[in-house]
Amino acid sequence: MVGASIALMLAGGGLIAVNSYASAGEGWGWAGEQNEQQNQTRNAGSSASTIKCPEVANGLSEVPEGARPEVDRELATMDSQITEAYERFVDQREQIERDPQFAQNAVLAPLQSKREASIERIVIAIGRVAGEGPQGLESMAPCALQVDDAEDAGGADSGENGGQGQDQGAGQDGNGQDGGNGDGDQGDGGQGDGGQGGAGQAGNGPEASDFVSIESVQPNAQSPRKLRNASRGTFATDCGVNANGKFNPDNVIVAPGVSNGAHHMHDYVGNQANDAFASDDDLANGATTCRDQGDKSTYYWPVLRVQNGQNEGDVDADGGGKDKNVGEIQTPAQVTLNFVGSPVSKVTAMPRFLRIITGDAKAFVNGNANANASWSCTGFEDRQLKDKYPVCPQGSKVVRSFKFQSCWDGQNTDSANHRTHVAFADEGGRCPDGFKAIPQLVQRIVYDVPPPVLEGANPVVFAVDSFPEQLHKPVTDHGDFINVFDDELMRTMVDCINGGRECGPGGAGEPSAPPADDPAPPADEPDAPPADEPDAPPADEPDAPPADDPAPPADEPDAPPADEPAAPPADDQQEPGGQEPEGQEPGAQEPEGQQPEAQKPDAQKPEAQKPANQKPVTQDSEVLSGSAAGTSGGQSTPDARQTTPVPDSGTEPQASRGGLAATGAQLWPSAAGAALLIAGIVLLRTRNRSERAARHR
Repeated sequence: MVGASIALMLAGGGLIAVNSYASAGEGWGWAGEQNEQQNQTRNAGSSASTIKCPEVANGLSEVPEGARPEVDRELATMDSQITEAYERFVDQREQIERDPQFAQNAVLAPLQSKREASIERIVIAIGRVAGEGPQGLESMAPCALQVDDAEDAGGADSGENGGQGQDQGAGQDGNGQDGGNGDGDQGDGGQGDGGQGGAGQAGNGPEASDFVSIESVQPNAQSPRKLRNASRGTFATDCGVNANGKFNPDNVIVAPGVSNGAHHMHDYVGNQANDAFASDDDLANGATTCRDQGDKSTYYWPVLRVQNGQNEGDVDADGGGKDKNVGEIQTPAQVTLNFVGSPVSKVTAMPRFLRIITGDAKAFVNGNANANASWSCTGFEDRQLKDKYPVCPQGSKVVRSFKFQSCWDGQNTDSANHRTHVAFADEGGRCPDGFKAIPQLVQRIVYDVPPPVLEGANPVVFAVDSFPEQLHKPVTDHGDFINVFDDELMRTMVDCINGGRECGPGGAGEPSAPPADDPAPPADEPDAPPADEPDAPPADEPDAPPADDPAPPADEPDAPPADEPAAPPADDQQEPGGQEPEGQEPGAQEPEGQQPEAQKPDAQKPEAQKPANQKPVTQDSEVLSGSAAGTSGGQSTPDARQTTPVPDSGTEPQASRGGLAATGAQLWPSAAGAALLIAGIVLLRTRNRSERAARHR
């Protein structure tokens, strides 16, 4: 009995000791929390995802015309400096993870020195023309590593980006120049370094958390209520889908005269003379893909690629693989360019060569102040996303849309930061003081791509091209527009919109009746303000569907539940089964001189725009179905869509540390040990009592 008692006590004590030690190591309890915090501090370098720098252009309230070329070149140089620093960050990531201070010494300090020199040259250039250069720009030279955290990703660091206003052009589209873009081991269709969750074949994104099922998103699109004096018409222009394959990585708005000013490829429709060196005269005399030859405007946006291991001919070129943009460029199934009116007033003509940028190509590090692109799916366009790519159900297509600024300062066709000469209307549709309402460009681009494959050894994802350090995030999407309408066609547009008609290619030219959910205000309601006050929702509001694709009226039932695809908008004219007609809008025709891409011979593609060895873009469904199944030959796999994992919109609830289940799982060995210890003690005491009783007898 003594031996049994001792054995029980030793076993119980051992269980308690072992479990206490293991629990401390697992981190539950105060001591474990302290240990985990210390580990997080030591490993801070491992959570950094990219480099963030203040946008120096935001500190330039005015740039004299004589200084503009030199200033633009220096701003472009600074973008190339960031690209080079990002390449070093990627190449030396392991060392940075072991020693975060190494990033400061090897990456950030050299970058700061280069930025200080560029800023000094900007100040001198402006001072040479204006007599005095801007003050305080040197405070924008330091950069930092951005921590890969849900709270910080996409949020600008207020201390480093001090003085950036809501609409001061944070993160212009591009600035950059050729040369010095890293030594480029990316773009080979391989998996890269897998630094972004295993997805993204350039090694820098996108990652699984950048995608969400559109069916899990609640309807959120809103439009301002139209008042009595609203301009209700729509003018549509048809400029094709870039079937002729005009691409380049330039940006003539923010980096004129600088090759590879965007560090990513753009799709162009409309004016065909657009490159970094195009002047206003070049644009005025250029050819256009628009059906109405009076519209020589240029419309451009970052290309959408499917990262499926099948690369384009730009895999070793600037803007392509050298800037970590890999995969097959997708030709849109449809591009809709509509100009709409103000909900509160009439509109006035846009000046010729007016330049507008909407969205922010650097929103991942600058924050969302200027983010303005929206992502959705056909049949679900009352649900709009800004910072996620949509995963669409079978039969539905990906839609990206842009609502451009609709208020103009009445004087300038551009500004120092390429933003402050135009503005968004407020929530009620009114323009800021001193601004006039102009026709608002609403751009809608539809792609036929299957849902992404986010797991496994060979993920297949779609993503917009971006600056390398922006990691292909959807929030960085943006659009650019230069107005090159001739005066007569611009007058026609304004008359059409103010007259409440639908005009342009495919337009009926008839007055458009107010929609049922948008009645005219009662007779005692004051008229809208004058014509110089109106238009679109502010940039940080969810974008409404395009004007030709209104949200359901308020008195209609809400969108169908998440497991049932919503009915397609009426103007999508979908065929049974949710399939849209391919190509242009119903009734639209291909622009003159263009052929569908499958019929367009490679020889007709300008060599400077698309490398000669680049193959025609394969039909999206064929490319992706083969890749999704892990094949290399592009063979069709019918089940590819059905087997694709679909992420949910929110974060899965995580078990709280110290919760009942976790606590029970960790404490039961201690409880068992205590029971054995107590049993041993009771057994020993029982034996002692028995011996004492025997002696007394």
